[in-house]
Amino acid sequence: VQLQASGGGLVQAGTSLRLSCADSRRTSSNNGMGWFRQAPGKEREFVATISWNGVSTDYSDSVKGRFTISRDRAKNTLYLQMNSLKPEDTAVYYCAVSISSTTSRTRNTYRCWGQGTQVTVSS
Repeated sequence: VQLQASGGGLVQAGTSLRLSCADSRRTSSNNGMGWFRQAPGKEREFVATISWNGVSTDYSDSVKGRFTISRDRAKNTLYLQMNSLKPEDTAVYYCAVSISSTTSRTRNTYRCWGQGTQVTVSS
């Protein structure tokens, strides 16, 4: 497995979690990366994306101002800091490596996906 996501769990609304995504093959350093999520019965949706050097980021409207994406290229790890969590944030969260070096909201620009980590937010 190239991408290993971790950090999910069951938390109460209003609290925080930090997701991590480790790239074991170290092939993502020059690529943009992203987080997506999929709730039961729904399609996988874009959450956040970051450029290869971490300078550019982009967020879905539903998480903007609450979530922060970052990466540590030296550690080949992607992060998603999630604050002020809401029950509607409940989903399986997936990290992915883009085919480009820039940010992207589009699923089909991502070539490699992690296995997902479950986030459950109770009200």
